[in-house]
Amino acid sequence: QLQASGGGLVQSGESLRLSCLASGSALDLYTIRWFRQAPGKGREGVACISFDYHTEYADSVKGRFTISRDNKKNTISLQMNSLKPEDTAVYYCNAVHTFYGDLNYWGQGTQVTVSS
Repeated sequence: QLQASGGGLVQSGESLRLSCLASGSALDLYTIRWFRQAPGKGREGVACISFDYHTEYADSVKGRFTISRDNKKNTISLQMNSLKPEDTAVYYCNAVHTFYGDLNYWGQGTQVTVSS
């Protein structure tokens, strides 16, 4: 089970840190992704971190967002800096086991709203 938190209302240029806490399974062999979905739009991949700490980012967030993982705390974080109104969306964390792809879990989503 994944529990996402940290969303909120901020002004353009400010920062937020999202967290995704896992319970019931250790995350060390999972690839973790953050997705977001803005009103009226499809779900978009934002950032990804593999079990061996390789990271990837959508072009729209490169240089502003940083994904990290703390396997001891079973937590994945998304540090979001220099937020823009177009970052407004519901953010979801997703965990997929590296070797057993059927082990696929979603968090409940956390709302991020950036005002101009």
